[in-house]
Amino acid sequence: MLSRTADHLYWMSRYTERAENTARMLDVNYQTSLLPQTQRSAGQGLQGLLSISELLPTYSLKYPQITPKDVMDFMVSDESNPSSIISCLRSARENARAVRGSLTTEVWETQNQTWLEIQKLIKKSEFKRDPAKLFEWVKFRSHLFRGVTVGTMLMDEALHFMRLGTFLERSDNTARLVDVKFHAVSTDFFGENSLSDQEYDFYHWSSILRSVSGFEIYRKVYRDIIRPERVAELLIFRADMPRSLHASLSEVVSNLKMVANEQSNGTERRAGKLLSELKYGSIDEILANGLHAFLTQFLDRINELGMHISKDFLVPT
Repeated sequence: MLSRTADHLYWMSRYTERAENTARMLDVNYQTSLLPQTQRSAGQGLQGLLSISELLPTYSLKYPQITPKDVMDFMVSDESNPSSIISCLRSARENARAVRGSLTTEVWETQNQTWLEIQKLIKKSEFKRDPAKLFEWVKFRSHLFRGVTVGTMLMDEALHFMRLGTFLERSDNTARLVDVKFHAVSTDFFGENSLSDQEYDFYHWSSILRSVSGFEIYRKVYRDIIRPERVAELLIFRADMPRSLHASLSEVVSNLKMVANEQSNGTERRAGKLLSELKYGSIDEILANGLHAFLTQFLDRINELGMHISKDFLVPT
């Protein structure tokens, strides 16, 4: 396959997944903003959201203060922000258009229709009245895209590059999503808290679980009250949790093997090493060293892995 074609397929999937995960992160922040909290905590949550997305400097150049309305506009409908939902969906559609001949009709129509509909929704400003409804719509369109892709595409290199992009982006964004928690609330989550702190903590972790469609899964696996260390374990180490870091890296490694070439051995080893640490690591070890530190290091390694994938297979950046 031509590297340019692979590049478009890979980034089409990454941008679609990024739009979904941006919606998930915004949904976590929106749901927790409905809980009783101080103005300071609310501001920390918004600042944490921008920092984790690496958008705080860009945001600061355009807006004088961090307010819920401005952050929502910036992350949803601001086309000058390349990581906003509308920018991601536009980029996904443009990449799909560039390789229209490599896609099935169903995949192309799904991407194109998503782009047309998001423009209408933004113009009507409906998301400002009910942000949660828009976030659910974005997640649904992303689910539809993945389902149509798996259900209609030939199982060849094109599909493998699309799935490679999807799961690399998912692993990155799941780590960021978990890390939002530690920017949003300043208490010690794994220490002894007061009853009110424990209740506050419960609702925050519940919102995170629901944002990754993991609330029912948590109940099925642990059959207990929601505990922060178990939420972290579920989203990092559980191979049977679809959006966990372990499950996402497993898919990355699997699809890398399917498209391997003579210069990708180093990239495969890098991905395999990261997967083995998730496969054989434990939540106790991570908590002893700091969950935020682990997630920060993980994000750096995922970014490095993405650069090596681009170097080995895609159009040089």
